[in-house]
Amino acid sequence: MLFNSIEFAIFFPAVVAMFFFSPQRWRVTLLLAASCFFYMAFIPVYILILLVTILIDYFAGMYIETVEGRKKKALLWLSIVSTCTVLFIFKYFGFFANSFEGLAGLFGWQLPPTVVKIILPIGLSFHTFQSLSYVVEVYRGNQKAERDFIIYATYVMFFPQLVAGPIERPQNLLHQFREWHELNYNNITSGLKRMAWGFFKKLVVADRLALYVNDVYGAPRNYNGLQLTIATFFFAYQIYCDFSGYSDIAIGAAQVLGFRLMENFRTPYYSLSVSEFWQRWHISLSTWFRDYVYIPLGGNRVSTKRYITNLLVTFGISGLWHGASWTYVWWGLLNGLYLVMGWLTRDWRNRFFRAIGLEEHTLIRKAIMLVSTFLLTCLAWIVFRARNMGDAVYVTEHLARGWDFGSIGTPQFLLRQLPVAVGAIFALEVGQLLWQSKLSVPSLVGRLPLPARWAVYAAFVILVLMFGIYRNNQFIYFQF
Repeated sequence: MLFNSIEFAIFFPAVVAMFFFSPQRWRVTLLLAASCFFYMAFIPVYILILLVTILIDYFAGMYIETVEGRKKKALLWLSIVSTCTVLFIFKYFGFFANSFEGLAGLFGWQLPPTVVKIILPIGLSFHTFQSLSYVVEVYRGNQKAERDFIIYATYVMFFPQLVAGPIERPQNLLHQFREWHELNYNNITSGLKRMAWGFFKKLVVADRLALYVNDVYGAPRNYNGLQLTIATFFFAYQIYCDFSGYSDIAIGAAQVLGFRLMENFRTPYYSLSVSEFWQRWHISLSTWFRDYVYIPLGGNRVSTKRYITNLLVTFGISGLWHGASWTYVWWGLLNGLYLVMGWLTRDWRNRFFRAIGLEEHTLIRKAIMLVSTFLLTCLAWIVFRARNMGDAVYVTEHLARGWDFGSIGTPQFLLRQLPVAVGAIFALEVGQLLWQSKLSVPSLVGRLPLPARWAVYAAFVILVLMFGIYRNNQFIYFQF
């Protein structure tokens, strides 16, 4: 079930009403049933895959807590391998099989073609990682194994963040299913505002930008450098608004029910370095890789060569997590390379800025760092968005070619899409600045009398819904 659908507009208020009017002993069961219904609205049979991973890690957590030494470690690895095998079969089997066939062809080996086609279950990577984090935290002694199967299953399947995060940790979410959640006006209004902002990002910004981006990146060789540059710039905002919009809706929906989910985005395009960007972008995933891959590999408390290797391995795996394609792997490695180069050149860059009279906190220096970080991020997004590496190389090579402003709106459909797309980005930036300021829109509206306040909210929701609730466009990250 998509958030931006009529079905969810009926489903969510019904779940909220039933949740708050149910006795405490039935609430978690209700949430589990609602989450199952929510997920089965996509492909019903695939709920069995979730059940398999839930059962594996539920029993693994209990057994890990009762043993020590080698048995404990063996159980941990058995759980990790079993859960990851499910992910591999459904997400990566075809990718690795086709890659092996291509490699064999280089040596003249003839292999039978891969004919197995498996549809990727929605959000499999997300709930796999959430389930794995539980097992690892139990192994480390940071989390007690959950004996109540209903609570554990709800932790993995909680519908607001089931298919695209945030990827929660058991220490933050599990205990909340045992707590009493009262019907709270502030939670409801704050949650609904957060959801409305998420719908705005998705429907008004991301889906508008997608029209231009899809046309250009669908056939990049038909467009000049200016159009490729605009499409690349638009995609940076499209993927941010699409994914952070989902996170806002998820966090807001959970807040309406009284649950607290972790923040997943903190205006990442305001970062002054690639390192800071990854502290602001997809926070639940970046911290997952930090805690469960990068640090176990040794982190930065190793030799320089090992540190560089740890970064590249972590980001390479992160890229592969995003999709079963070499473009995603290269995108991950490119971001890892950014971090390596930033670390190796930081002293040189500081000396350069001081030499030209730009101290650390000067506005001009911050502006240079912000723009350069954004441009590097956009270059990496080319590899992420391109259909294949050939298209990625072509777009990168032709960004600076053919900047004919007279052709900016040709074909004609690009000209029709351009003003709306630019206006959507402008509205987003104004909204983000106001949201973070002391004179934020929510605080100003909150000073109005109650009827006028809700009239403004209703007008905003109607405006957002007019931009696409009937389109049922999937969220980009549903494929991961």
